[in-house]
Amino acid sequence: MKITNARVIVCSPGRNFVTLKIETDEGLTGIGDATLNGRELSVAAYLTEHVIPCLIGRDAHQIEDIWQYLYKGAYWRRGPVTMTAIAAVDTALWDIKAKAAGQPLYQLLGGKSRTGVMVYGHANGSDIEHTVDEVLRYADAGYKAIRAQSGVPGLEKVYGVGKGTLFYEPADADLPSEHDWSTEKYLRHTPKLFERIRDKLGFEHHLLHDVHHRLTPIEAGRLGKALEPFNLFWMEDATPAENQEAFRLIRQHTTTPLAVGEIFNSIWDCKELIENQLIDYVRATVVHAGGITHLRRIADLASLYQVRTGCHGATDLSPVCMGAALHFDLWVPNFGIQEYMRHTEETDAVFPHAYTFDQGMLYPGDVPGHGVEIDEVLAAKYPYKRAYLPVNRLQHDGTLWNW
Repeated sequence: MKITNARVIVCSPGRNFVTLKIETDEGLTGIGDATLNGRELSVAAYLTEHVIPCLIGRDAHQIEDIWQYLYKGAYWRRGPVTMTAIAAVDTALWDIKAKAAGQPLYQLLGGKSRTGVMVYGHANGSDIEHTVDEVLRYADAGYKAIRAQSGVPGLEKVYGVGKGTLFYEPADADLPSEHDWSTEKYLRHTPKLFERIRDKLGFEHHLLHDVHHRLTPIEAGRLGKALEPFNLFWMEDATPAENQEAFRLIRQHTTTPLAVGEIFNSIWDCKELIENQLIDYVRATVVHAGGITHLRRIADLASLYQVRTGCHGATDLSPVCMGAALHFDLWVPNFGIQEYMRHTEETDAVFPHAYTFDQGMLYPGDVPGHGVEIDEVLAAKYPYKRAYLPVNRLQHDGTLWNW
């Protein structure tokens, strides 16, 4: 089965998405997510100018060989643009292969390891009581796991606290907006948040929290220790992970489970974290870690050290990535949890999908392929609109900080 054509579709139904569509001489098509938040057009150009010409005429069934060709053949390996482009190709080819077999994608990966995929939702509030109300609302909706983020007194804007309820979009401006940050205020506030949530919710539900890379390792250790009485499912992105060894210091000071990896793009970004058992969950995902082919390698390495998966699933991943991730989640033996941040109605209309939510679980569906398509006519009504993520500065002196 030969690849006869491939093209990039850029659209913005509520936010920007980049989608690769591959066509074959047998009439089968497949799509892959190629969205890189705030740098979308870089991947679109990489695919159009450098990758698609190399795909035409190749056997669409040779997924592994094509993956190696795009990774090793470029000489310049890794990096978010390259690996996102490879992921788009890889996801589209797995979609085609499953369609050719007449099977849902999870069957080609090895079949089900579980009946459904446990997901967590985002409960966000302007203050503690608002966040508690949102947590309780998610619990009433059937969620078994809930991420809690609250505004911090004295800070105008805090990551994770959006304008809406079920979803929010951090990439909110034509040029980067600037937020202020105070580690001291955040560290004083966050344990109070979880104390209040547990007081109202009890301990039957899983609670998660995203630090968003904003602490030093010793600060993260202090926070993790302060949160131990509240039995978090995980503390996410406690510190930047370029220095993987930094997590050793956190580990020495807290037993709160650690998760990291939504910005990882290869196995090398998490090799030491996994081998030294410095994390409990690896959050690399299909679109930014080289597709299903490479994410399987990361998961297999992690399984040797009892590290589980917890794939990123915010709105900067399109429903195409979510669909593929759910098939991966249903198969992967060392599954932990899947982030589920709902898309807008406009996005869902452009990307009709087979996956469904029920009582805290997502189900990928049983249609052939990964179960997500794109309505190109509708997508064309939503042209690209430049949007950047914010930047962060320390409140007391304006130093640029991690966002």
